[in-house]
Amino acid sequence: MATLEDVRDRLVDLSERAGGAVVGIGHRWAVGSGVVVGPDRVLTNAHNLRRDEVTVTFADGRTATGKPAGVDVDGDVAVLEVDTGDIEPLPWNGEPMGIGTPVFALANPGGRGLRVTFGFVSGTERSFRGPRGRRISGSLEHTAPLLPGSSGGPVVDSEGALLGLNTNRLGEGFYLAIPADASLRERVDKLAGGDSPRRARLGIAVAPSQVANRLRRAVGLPEADGLLIREVAGDSPAANAGLKEGDLIVGAGGRDVSHADDLYAQIDSARDVLEVKILRGAEERILELRID
Repeated sequence: MATLEDVRDRLVDLSERAGGAVVGIGHRWAVGSGVVVGPDRVLTNAHNLRRDEVTVTFADGRTATGKPAGVDVDGDVAVLEVDTGDIEPLPWNGEPMGIGTPVFALANPGGRGLRVTFGFVSGTERSFRGPRGRRISGSLEHTAPLLPGSSGGPVVDSEGALLGLNTNRLGEGFYLAIPADASLRERVDKLAGGDSPRRARLGIAVAPSQVANRLRRAVGLPEADGLLIREVAGDSPAANAGLKEGDLIVGAGGRDVSHADDLYAQIDSARDVLEVKILRGAEERILELRID
């Protein structure tokens, strides 16, 4: 069983070589993981941040307060500024990974102890939705099992070089990881320098067409493809334009809207004003939103 012994030895080696760079993020019920990527800089997922400060727990048990240096909410990555002491940052691999590539995943959920697991890349070019609903594409799926609270921890190769950032847990074992390619490294460098991207927003939370149609049928309204507004943020472009909870967005920028991606495409291409067509009950209205 030399192969199993090799894996065992590699797990032990990586826990010693790379484990010190893996940190816990948060405490109590809101926990995640992170990885030291530079002096006083920790990379994690944006969804692990709940406020302007967060507790960072290091492998030796030391805790410190981290503050966001830069956050990309729609890309679900963030860089924290925190005293990392003499911890050696993980190097970047940057090489593309295909199905069958062996990987090791590390995590320290909320600082409750290091986990190191082994698996293989099981899928590429996967996508999922980020914290505000925008699609994140190009992700890697792997089979290294991880506990809840492992998002923000690293996927590494057998030498401990960074291959990806665990971001989205699938079911009871699989994880989607944002690959540590040149694009991510460029984003991380900008975030570490305090350059957070700004994307236009409307200030709404939406539900898909199937939910909207189920509710419309329940109150005797005709079905219609669109996005049901289930929440409107105060003092947002949507609120200022008069959009309300329960409105159905059926068009934006002169195009039909059936899916969230349709709406995001029109938001991104809009200059200052976005024309939105809605159904309020059975009445059609057109509103103009001045977007952030």
